[in-house]
Amino acid sequence: MAARNYTPVTEFFLIAFTEHPEWGLPLFLVFLGFYLATLLGNAGMIILIRKARRLHTPMYFFLSHLSSVDICYSSAVVPQMLAVLWEHGALISRARCAAQFFLFTFFASVDCYLLAIMAYDRYVAVCQPLLYVTVMTERARVGLVVGAYVAGFCSAFVRTVTAFTLCFCGSNEINFIFCDLPPLLKLTCGDSFTQEVVIIVFAVFVMPACILVVLVSYLFIIAAVMQIRSPGGRAKTFSTCASHLTAVALFFGTLIFMYLRDDSGRSSEGDRVVSVLYTVVTPMLNPLIYSLRNKEVKQAVVKSLSRPRASGRP
Repeated sequence: MAARNYTPVTEFFLIAFTEHPEWGLPLFLVFLGFYLATLLGNAGMIILIRKARRLHTPMYFFLSHLSSVDICYSSAVVPQMLAVLWEHGALISRARCAAQFFLFTFFASVDCYLLAIMAYDRYVAVCQPLLYVTVMTERARVGLVVGAYVAGFCSAFVRTVTAFTLCFCGSNEINFIFCDLPPLLKLTCGDSFTQEVVIIVFAVFVMPACILVVLVSYLFIIAAVMQIRSPGGRAKTFSTCASHLTAVALFFGTLIFMYLRDDSGRSSEGDRVVSVLYTVVTPMLNPLIYSLRNKEVKQAVVKSLSRPRASGRP
């Protein structure tokens, strides 16, 4: 009965990092630099994969989609965060907050699915090399990617509709960098058990399921690598998976820390730092990880940079 006396919240006020006004401009410049690096790095990776024939393989086909999703994923969050830092807080309507939550959830889910698909791709390449061409056909690749987008859309749609049918009342301040689920749930009033169960059930079908696919794939890969007698052969085979493993560890590691840990003892400041890692830092690092730890990408970069010099010779 007491909850009925609250005024429903129709807009939210993002106040992340505003408790230290002197940090506003330095953080704005740092995150702007990270965002520009994310756009340039992932766009460069997409262009490189399309132009370099040696990168026209299933693994790099999935990587190009991962780079595209990382651009959208970061763009759904970082511009809003920059506005919060520049204006020392930003007012956002309930509809806009729902749209941001949907876009973030959609692209984050697709990111999870693509990383799981890439783990399966490495499993086929290492454990069934003779069947790789017949398994990873163009039709299969397109089907897997389309399935990732469809599954991501369904998950994001259900979670967004469920989350924003909750009743928000009392304070409208969100001490976070964007409209994410944990800070939104702190503003709810009344009975939200059913909605929270639906949200959790759909979350289980994304992150834990993808992590399971990655773990199973790499267990088979490790077993196959251990059967190789030559130490050099083991290192060469496993090096093809090193970039993907690094990307998986960064992305899923921060998400697990944020969403699958106990709520007791959680601090909003710690949550904000972790959210910066998976929304700003990880999308920026993925192109570097795949370029610095991958010989094929390095060779394609060197070749693409040498073409203008060669064409400019008399």
